[in-house]
Amino acid sequence: MSEDNRRLWLIDGAYMWYAQNSLVPAYQLDYRKLRDKLEEDGKVFQAYYFNATQNPPSDAQDSFHTWLKCARPSGPNLQVRLYKLKELHLKCPACSHEFDRQVQKGVDVGIATMALRLVDRYETLMLSSGDGDYMDSMEYVRNTLDKRLELVVFRYGVATDLQSLSDKIYWIDDFKQDVGRYD
Repeated sequence: MSEDNRRLWLIDGAYMWYAQNSLVPAYQLDYRKLRDKLEEDGKVFQAYYFNATQNPPSDAQDSFHTWLKCARPSGPNLQVRLYKLKELHLKCPACSHEFDRQVQKGVDVGIATMALRLVDRYETLMLSSGDGDYMDSMEYVRNTLDKRLELVVFRYGVATDLQSLSDKIYWIDDFKQDVGRYD
């Protein structure tokens, strides 16, 4: 990669959490090590972590999100954007059992908006999400605005439409031993 290839990294925290938890044996990603690994191919000029949290967030969530913001070498130096979880009251159509469920709201729109808001500042968009809902916005960024699209993902849960659109895929599974956290 040339030095003038400015790279923006956008991370869907929920996707990354679920994908790493799909691995056997249990695995915990270290975002600082992952950023270091990605920067072997060129500097990431800005990186954002998007997620939704309960209100109020737990102490563990607060600590994790604070660490994500820490400058290197202590942390990965990510800008963190958090949204509130939305409470849904649902009723099973088969048995009429009622239950509550929290769902993530705002993260997808936040990621797509950031990709468009900063489009004049990067050449390559690195996306850590496998959600096919990004297809239209990523297709616009790549094919209309002529930006590179790279995925930084686990093999679990990545829409094939996103895979076909990407210029490069960093399959974290292939180098997970280098970017894992071992306590």
